[in-house]
Amino acid sequence: MLQTQNPEAPLNRKSKRIQWLKWLRRIHAWVGLWGAALGLLFGVSGILLNHRMVMKIPAVQMEQSHIEMALPQPLPVDAKALALWLQVQLSIDREASKISIDPEKTVTWADRNLQQPSQWRVDFHSPQQSVTAEYWVGNTYVSIKRQDANAFAFITRLHKGVGMGTAWVLLADTLAGGLVFLSLTGLLLWTKLHGSRLAMAGLGLTSLGSMVFITLNSL
Repeated sequence: MLQTQNPEAPLNRKSKRIQWLKWLRRIHAWVGLWGAALGLLFGVSGILLNHRMVMKIPAVQMEQSHIEMALPQPLPVDAKALALWLQVQLSIDREASKISIDPEKTVTWADRNLQQPSQWRVDFHSPQQSVTAEYWVGNTYVSIKRQDANAFAFITRLHKGVGMGTAWVLLADTLAGGLVFLSLTGLLLWTKLHGSRLAMAGLGLTSLGSMVFITLNSL
């Protein structure tokens, strides 16, 4: 007995394919919308970072100032105590980003061996400013350098995550993950909607080849 092919089967497969493509395009669009604002921020700041040295963009500036502050008596017992004292005296609303200690050591200077005291360094970072304090153990004062960012420098510091917490890092990770997803879904949509795999392969390989060529020339 001859089996007759169900004429609705190809239509069902086509309908499922159309529904799948609609779903893929919708997700692609929503992920793109989620990353639009962050993508604009990272795009603008990326351009500034790429060209700040070659083009000498004057907009990206950090205004610097330097002071020396007398320390209280008795002197801070350790670097953490110094950081807490600076936080109060300078009205800084966050804890120190980094505390480093360079231990006491012997150095040679003018053919003499001298004992160099320990140095404490305390850094406070935020997107708007950086405060760095350096203290040689035994001194009665601490040297403080402050850098204030203008609007464009503020954007580039956001790009690099300077002074930002875990929440910002995780938010930036969602953008990175979104870009990976958009790349993959973009490839799928291109092959399914445009159908020109040869053009897709040529464009993708040209982009990849350009990246490899420029990278090798820079080594």
